Amino acid sequence: MRHDFTDVQNIYMICGKTDRRKGIDGLATLIQDSFELDPYSDSIFLFSGWSKDRYKCLYFDGDGFAMLYKRLDHGKLQWPKDEKEVRSLSQQELRWLLEGLSLQQPKAIAKSAKKYLLINVSSMV
Repeated sequence: MRHDFTDVQNIYMICGKTDRRKGIDGLATLIQDSFELDPYSDSIFLFSGWSKDRYKCLYFDGDGFAMLYKRLDHGKLQWPKDEKEVRSLSQQELRWLLEGLSLQQPKAIAKSAKKYLLINVSSMV
């Protein structure tokens, strides 16, 4: 089983409340039927219930599903409420979420869309 998820292709957050009683088969069916995503892809799927202090993570590692269930001792996750929405997260947004922060960080420095051309001055002489 993979223990380093930093190179997973996709991270999906299933917004709203998900019934925490669902197991692997129920969550995989939800992913496939409700959101038309492939649970067998190189993706992590995150779910939360009512209280926002617990979450489940579902991942297919090539020969079977792995499910992580975590209950926070203190604090709650900043989990979006729209039950019909699935969000694609970056690794940074995942870290923010699991640290209890909002997915939108207004004071974070945004990545520039511009590409700068670096010129080696010594080669011009």
